[in-house]
Amino acid sequence: MKIRLHQFLSKSGIFTSKAKVKESIWEGKITINGVIIKNMSYEFNPNKKKVIYDNKIIKLPQKESYFLLNKPLGFICSRLNSQEIKLAKKSVYELFRDETSATVYKSLITVGRLDENTTGFLLVTTDGKLVHKITNPENNIKKTYYIETTESITKEQINSIKNGVQISVKDNGVIVEEYITRPAILSNIKEFSMEITIDEGKKREIRRMLTSLGNEVKKLHRLSTENMLLSDFNIDFGEYCEIDIREINVNIFNNIESDR
Repeated sequence: MKIRLHQFLSKSGIFTSKAKVKESIWEGKITINGVIIKNMSYEFNPNKKKVIYDNKIIKLPQKESYFLLNKPLGFICSRLNSQEIKLAKKSVYELFRDETSATVYKSLITVGRLDENTTGFLLVTTDGKLVHKITNPENNIKKTYYIETTESITKEQINSIKNGVQISVKDNGVIVEEYITRPAILSNIKEFSMEITIDEGKKREIRRMLTSLGNEVKKLHRLSTENMLLSDFNIDFGEYCEIDIREINVNIFNNIESDR
């Protein structure tokens, strides 16, 4: 399989930033099969060609890594930029920095994102194919959340969520997007809490649903993805465990493939 040169170098774990990757390419420090390559988008098969930097052969990690994190409150699901560092933001990636190799740490990707104020089930991996497979909206992967609301949950709100909610996304008071959510499954419904299962991953979807219906989410915690339950792994907020790809396949993909 071919990969772009800048992606290959970023995944190698050798470089401390994307800027360093670009600098090394543009300054002619990267050779492929003995030829200097200055094109960042150059595509090649790393299994068939030899990449050298600083007189050393560069290879990608041989084994993909898979982790299940119980995401804590107040963490974002992206690498920190300079502005976020100034604002003292916290990233889920920093939880892995001292516990994984530099190569793995640099290659980690979250499988989708949970916003800063949402906790719970979050897969983190070096496997880009897995990320695409789970987040691809065509696969309709089901995710279940526990929510608590600021106001009583009404029958009208329940019916609307079950059938689809009209969402209007605004930017500075101007509507920039409108859509109707896919029907959701509700369970364990109480006056101020319930569990909700959705099979699409639009940004802040559950929060927007409740807001559109005149309610607000006070607490949002992801419990599971398909049949893979966070509660089965006995990990506290901020903790994670390494898992086998077979466990993901059995609990997530076997279920959706049997439905087709």
